[in-house]
Amino acid sequence: MTESHPPFAVRDLPLSGLRILAVEQYGAGPYGSMFLADLGADVIKIESPPGGDVSRATGPHFLGEGDSQFFQTFNLNKRSIRLDLKHPDGRRILERLVGTADAVMNNLRGDQPARLGLDYAALGPIRPAIVCAHLSAYGRDNERAAWPGYDYLMQAEAGFMSLTGEPDGPPARFGLSMVDFMTGTVTALGLLAAVLGAQRTGRGRDVDVSLFDVALHQLSYPATWFLNAGHETTRLPRSAHPGTVPCQLYRTADGWVMVMCMLEKFWQAFVDGIGRPELARDPRFGDFAARRQHREALTPLIDEALMTQSTAHWIDRFAGRIPIAPVLDVRQALGNPFVERTGMLQTVAHPGGPQRMLRSPIRLDGQRLDGRACPPCGADGEALLREVGFDPAEIAAFRERGAI
Repeated sequence: MTESHPPFAVRDLPLSGLRILAVEQYGAGPYGSMFLADLGADVIKIESPPGGDVSRATGPHFLGEGDSQFFQTFNLNKRSIRLDLKHPDGRRILERLVGTADAVMNNLRGDQPARLGLDYAALGPIRPAIVCAHLSAYGRDNERAAWPGYDYLMQAEAGFMSLTGEPDGPPARFGLSMVDFMTGTVTALGLLAAVLGAQRTGRGRDVDVSLFDVALHQLSYPATWFLNAGHETTRLPRSAHPGTVPCQLYRTADGWVMVMCMLEKFWQAFVDGIGRPELARDPRFGDFAARRQHREALTPLIDEALMTQSTAHWIDRFAGRIPIAPVLDVRQALGNPFVERTGMLQTVAHPGGPQRMLRSPIRLDGQRLDGRACPPCGADGEALLREVGFDPAEIAAFRERGAI
């Protein structure tokens, strides 16, 4: 018998008792559903045979056959069942699972949920309260529904790359797939809102979120400025804020710091702290509007002052007084003692050896949420099928016919 991996066993987690079927792979969908699993939902990861989620085979760091560090990053605290949704038996199993679930979430191409019967039109008759959450590249109801799409494409088309990097350099993407992560999070929010509504009314619905829509929405105030005032935000040197000065990178004796004087009191404290109080009296820098107009003149003056000391010196001097941060690489960021002290690192037990991983950023009653490794593809299948009423002979037949 296949070993069962029960849900995260803390009964008082806020989403305990919520069951979500997740037809998902790779990054955006799994990232969003992992938040739900961390918070106690029974997230059942439905994986296609034979190998399951493609990220199980995403290198370069593997944890044995059919598993990888990339996969575990996005799938802690979930259960796994291998299920061929195109097989008649697979469909029968899915419908039985839907009868026990609160939501079905997918991150398929926009034309696929209807074809696979994962929308409310197909699943509502089985369970009227079911919520069907769809995370796609461009949505399900337009001429791009059948288009494949990924994070970097959205960064390109939604204007992000035009705003990222130095003004004289080529367009640049973020160093991380932030559109994926934001879209997964927004999908989880939409799903939970719809579940609350279904609990109140007894009727579920479709919830649609797309990478493109979320990326465009993240244009935020530059979009509002352009739509109403025709103001076109462009790249500025040193990752500078478009409206507030000083709010950008500055050189130190051994590196860089990000300084963000978003309030006038921070500006006053900053110039006093760097030993240049006369800058506050200079009419070129007397208020936000003046500093914005004379940004290029101010930058070398601040560099000159900060380059007299190390990054560590300035961080210690201004800690808690003004918003300031060192510019760290990944090694330095993860080795930051503050990260360890705040409990953002955890060790997750895994058959391939203990894995050091980041914890969920959500804290409950001051406590961090622990993670548990996602099991091998389909490892929870037999236990789940028994839970929903299939007997051993039926399960054996499903396996023989290739449905699981």
